[in-house]
Order: sequence, then C-alpha cells, then structure tokens
Amino acid sequence: MRTVEVLMVIIILTGAFIATSYFAVLPWPRQVSPLDLGRLSLTTLETLNSGNDLSEAAFETGNATAWENLQIAISASLPPNIIYNLTVYNVNSGGGGDTLYTAENSVSNAANLGISSEASSYLVSSSNVTFNPTPQKIGETASGGGGITLYILNCSDSDGWWITGYNAQSLAGDLYNLLSPYFAKTVVIQNTAQFGELLNGTPLHGESLQNAVIINTCGEAVPIPAVFNTSPYSNDGYAQYCYLLGQRVNQYNWTWTSIVGYPFYYVTNTGVFTGANDQNGWGIFGMKCVGQAGLNSFLRGLNGESYVTDTVGWITLGGGNNPESEQVIISPATQALMNYYGIYPSIYQTATRAVPSTIEGSYSLVAESSVFTPKVDGGKTWLAGSTFAHVDNTGSIHGKLIPVGLTRSTDIRITALAILSYYQPRIYSSDFNSYDTSRLVVLQLGLVGGT
Repeated sequence: MRTVEVLMVIIILTGAFIATSYFAVLPWPRQVSPLDLGRLSLTTLETLNSGNDLSEAAFETGNATAWENLQIAISASLPPNIIYNLTVYNVNSGGGGDTLYTAENSVSNAANLGISSEASSYLVSSSNVTFNPTPQKIGETASGGGGITLYILNCSDSDGWWITGYNAQSLAGDLYNLLSPYFAKTVVIQNTAQFGELLNGTPLHGESLQNAVIINTCGEAVPIPAVFNTSPYSNDGYAQYCYLLGQRVNQYNWTWTSIVGYPFYYVTNTGVFTGANDQNGWGIFGMKCVGQAGLNSFLRGLNGESYVTDTVGWITLGGGNNPESEQVIISPATQALMNYYGIYPSIYQTATRAVPSTIEGSYSLVAESSVFTPKVDGGKTWLAGSTFAHVDNTGSIHGKLIPVGLTRSTDIRITALAILSYYQPRIYSSDFNSYDTSRLVVLQLGLVGGT
C-alpha cells in the first residue's frame, strides 16, 4: 500500500510541475541577461582606436577608402544582431554662442536603430598634435625666483665600483636626461679639479651652491681632488676626507646622493693613485679603500661632530651581524609617482647595503621620504632609497643624504625616483587650444528587432 501511495504522490507532483511549466510565461533570455550596449559601444571604440585607425579616419572624412575599412572593422567587432550608427563630430573652439560640435561624417548599417538604443562617445586627437608638459623647477617659487642646481659627478679622472655593466660617464648622461628638466641649472662636473673648486665654495658657471643636489655616479667610490690628497684629509685611510664631505653637505644644505652599494667605501683619482697597490682589491686601479669608516665619518661631519677615528664599524646590510640582503618593494606612494613622472623601474629590488633606521637617532636624521617600503629583519628596520634630512634642534634642515643601498648593477631610475619623491615637482600640461585638433566619435548601438 505504501508503494502505491508513493507512486501516486510522484504522479501528482509531476503532473503539477508539467501543468505549471506549460502555463507559466517565462521572460526572454535578453531580459534575464540583457546585453550592455553602452559598454559594448565604448569597448568597440577603444578597440578600433588601438592602432589609431579610428583617429586617422576621423580626420579623413573625405577618404572613402578609410571609411570603408572603418565600416568593415566595425562590422567585424560587433555581433551580427547589432545595428549601429557611428558619427564623427568636429570639436569647435569658438565661443559666443557658436555650435560646439559639428557633424563631419557618419556610417551606419541600418536606416534607424529602433525605439531603444545606447551610445558611447570617444574623443580622439589629431596625429599632428604634440603635447609638451613643462616640469616645475625644483625650489622655484611662485614669483619665479629660486630654483636649485643639480651637480652630476662625471669625473674623467675617476673610476667606479659596483656600477657593473656601466661607467660613470654613461650613467651621468642618463641621469642628465632624466633629471635636468626639473632643475634650474644642471652642471656636469667633468673632473676632480672642478669638484675641488666646488668643495672650496667656488661655483663653476655662476650657479647657486646653496641647496644643490649632488649625484655621485662612481657607485661605492667617491672622487677625491688632488688638493685633498694630503693630511689631514688622507688620515685614517681618507676617512677624514669623507668627514669633510659631510661638513660641506651640512654647510651648503646639499643633498648628497649615492646611487648604489656602500657610500664612501673607496676614494678614486686615477691621476693621483698610480701605484701598483692603488686598487680596490678587485683589480680596479686608481682608487683606495676607505672601508666602513667612510660612511660613518661622513655622518659625523654632517652632524657637526668633531672628527674621531671610526670605531662604529659596518652599519648597513651585508656585513657585521646584519642580514646579507633584503627583497624590497617600491611603496604604493612611490608607485603613484612612477605614473606621474613616467619612470618605471621594477617594483621588486634587492637591497644589500641599505642603512638601518638607527642612524636617525645617532646623527639627528629624519627619513623624510622613502622609495621602498621599510623592511624589519634582525631586530632592525632597513631603509633603502630613503632621503635622510639632518635636522637641528630648531627644526631647520642642514643637509640631506640619499643612500639608495641596492645591489649592483645600479638602476639610475631608482635614484631619479628617490630625488623626485622627496622634492615632488609638479608637471604643468601645455595649453590645448589648437584649432581642428579634436574629434568626438559617437557610436550608437541597437538590437535587430528592438528590445
């Protein structure tokens, strides 16, 4: 009996389902999942202009061949049940009640688009138009005064280390092209004698010494003029010369930039260091090793301390009890600036000589900006590509140091980002007021048979 009852229930339920399905009115598939004609229209316009074909046709309204090819491309880009109308309008620049848009040409595959349609617009520019952004000069005031100098060390009588695959001269040229538009004046220091004049407070071309940015393209080595190849600057393996550099950075409020490796680890002058043993231990002659005392002595000079023989030792990654290296990532803030300035290094880098945050408390420094997100390891926070400002007890800044701290080979785009992320000059777009340089393209889509 129970089996019969179960069969009867199944028959009744099945019959009810069939009856309901027969009399139920189901929506059309296009109502359940409608086609987004507006988005399809915009996507089609972007696809048509991916090779500038749409832009070229928009400015050649009398070219029948170009428009035939455009119509073929539109038909190939759309489903067969889509009807369309594409119209190109000229963007007029006149005022005083003049018509803003004037229709230039149109193409369609239907007499009308029915009672319901959607459209998207797309602005294209003539290939003859050139946009020339104008960078703000770093340090420039609104009244037009100021502006600071960029010095690039390109000393022909110096050699470099940890700039593997490059030489100081090629790096200097690349840095000049990247950064000179942002400075009131860019001076390329051609030899150590000119660098000596700068250290003695003599401008080379009438430029302003105060607040300048100096980029050392020799990597871990720093050029030394012949006039400083004597006591006391040669004391402690030339550590006192590095101390002098720190003093000058403080005195003139310079921003000293070390592009790679351990700053001030060697001194170099190929005209002075000519002995058989005047090399860095790796076969690069014309330089002498200062060691970790170079950076420590520089920081003492920057901080206004008296000179003493270094006893601090190695402070960066890659030595002492510190980790060997860290994988660092460009910070989100710097990635936004990459888009702004159009400079795109890899966001993943290897730091082997990054400095610890402990130098801030030891030498009155403040990390004002940083290219990379800080890494914590070995009980310390490691800062690669940071700009350290020396701040006195009144809050005034007297000198800055940018130790990029990455491994070789150097990527000078990181150096450029470190400088630009600290100063953040604006980029002014040129006025776009040329006549007949813009066309507005409107693509209207509908469905065959309406909606």
